[in-house]
Amino acid sequence: MNSLILLRGLPGSGKSSLANVLCEDGKYPIFSIDDFFTNTETSVYKFEFDKNHLAYKQCEEETKNQLSKNCEKVFVANTFTIGWEIEPYFKMARKYKYKLFVVTVENYHSNKNIHHIQQEQIEKMALKYKIKLF
Repeated sequence: MNSLILLRGLPGSGKSSLANVLCEDGKYPIFSIDDFFTNTETSVYKFEFDKNHLAYKQCEEETKNQLSKNCEKVFVANTFTIGWEIEPYFKMARKYKYKLFVVTVENYHSNKNIHHIQQEQIEKMALKYKIKLF
C-alpha cells in the first residue's frame, strides 16, 4: 500500500532534514509550504505573510498530484500546529487510499530554525501544538 508521510514539528525541529533522509536521495517527493517562499535559482527563503494561503494551497495541490499518480511514498514537511493545516492531507489519504503516517519531529538537538523565526513566535506556535496519542 502507498504511504503519505506527514512530518510535523516546530520550526528548527528537523522536519526537512528528516524528510531528505527518508526520501532515499530524491526517489520520493517532498513537499512543504517553504517551497513556495524559496527561490529555486538562489535557494533564498523570503516569507511573505500575505501569500501564506497560496503556499498552503500549492503544497496541497502538489501532494494531491503525486497521490493521483499513485506515487509509492509522498512526504510533506510542515509545522501542522493546528487542525485546518493537516485536515486536507487526511482527506487526500482517504480519497487516494494511502496509508497515512503522522510523525512528530522533536528538537532534541537544540537546532535553530533556518528561517529566523523569533523565539516568541515559536513559543506561541508551541501553545497551539496538539499531539494525538490515542
